[in-house]
Parts: sequence; structure tokens; C-alpha cells
Amino acid sequence: VAFSFALKGIEYDQVPVNLIKDGGQQLTEQYKTLNPMQQVPAVEMDGITLSQSLAVIQYIDETRPGPRLLPADPKKRAQVRMISDLIASGIQPLQNLYVIQKIGADKVQWSQHFIDRGFQALEPILKQTAGKYCVGDEVRAWSSYLSATVFKVDVGQYPTIKRLNQTLLEIEAFKVSHPSSQPDTPADLRA
Repeated sequence: VAFSFALKGIEYDQVPVNLIKDGGQQLTEQYKTLNPMQQVPAVEMDGITLSQSLAVIQYIDETRPGPRLLPADPKKRAQVRMISDLIASGIQPLQNLYVIQKIGADKVQWSQHFIDRGFQALEPILKQTAGKYCVGDEVRAWSSYLSATVFKVDVGQYPTIKRLNQTLLEIEAFKVSHPSSQPDTPADLRA
């Protein structure tokens, strides 16, 4: 979501929500009023609160000027949504901090298994859709979903995912919005 704001040149006030401190600040009753699922993000704008990244990205794209975050072409837009849904539904939830905390000792192996399984499905799709970026040659905000899934993951066996992630890491809007660049990131995880 931060990448979407950066691409559109939108200034915003960020309220960090530490997912670990105090047992997880997203689990407070106060935060639950913003996001009943007690997950990040929760974005308040234009008198509404949105709590899922794809919904926020689409809302920003539909209501703010600037570069498009989703392609105008319906076929490319469908490919974007397919890739985003694969990541948001098939990879990310299985490595979510809440899930990882519940599974016990094999946290890393659990995460790696499901990331790998998702990447096995994602790599051939991206081989077909990718140009310079995930779908074609224009950077789109939802591309940051891909990078979020490869954070600290070896992508050597997935050349398309590796190339796309490296391309994203060169974009200034991505650098400033990357999790390792956020004000509440612990010093040992900073970029």
C-alpha cells in the first residue's frame, strides 16, 4: 500500500503498528475498530476505512490522479488480479505472523514450504505475463506483493521472480516504501 501512495505521489500520515511489540499492537481492541481482522494495513481516507491491501490499491487507483496502479486493458488487469490473488490468498496467509506463531517449532520450514509451493505456481504464470514488470512493461503498485513474498527468501530456482524482484528494488518509490525502510523497522532489519 505504501508503494501505491509513493507511485501516485500521495503524502500520508503513517501510524506504525508493531506486529510483535506488546504481543502485537494490531491485536488491541482499539485497532480492532479499524480492522476487525486485526491485520495490517488499515487505511483511513475520504471518510472510510479500508483494511485489505488490494482494496486500498484499487480505491487509490480509482480516486486519485497519477500513474495507473492497474492496467487499463481488461486482459492485463485480469492477469494482475490473478497474480495478486495467488499471492494474497495462496502464499501470504500461510506465512502470516499470526499463523507462524501458532504452528510451533518448524516455523521456517513451514513458511518455506508454502512460499515454495506458491512460487512453483507463480513462476510459469509470470514467464507468460512479464515484461519488465509482472504484467508488461509498466510498474504497478500490486507488484510490491511479489517482493513482500520474497523478503529474505532464496529465489534462485525462480529466475523470473528473481529478475522481477531485482527490478522492483531499483525503483525509488519502492525503496522508500519497502518494509526495511519504515520508521518502526528494528535496526537489525533496516535497509
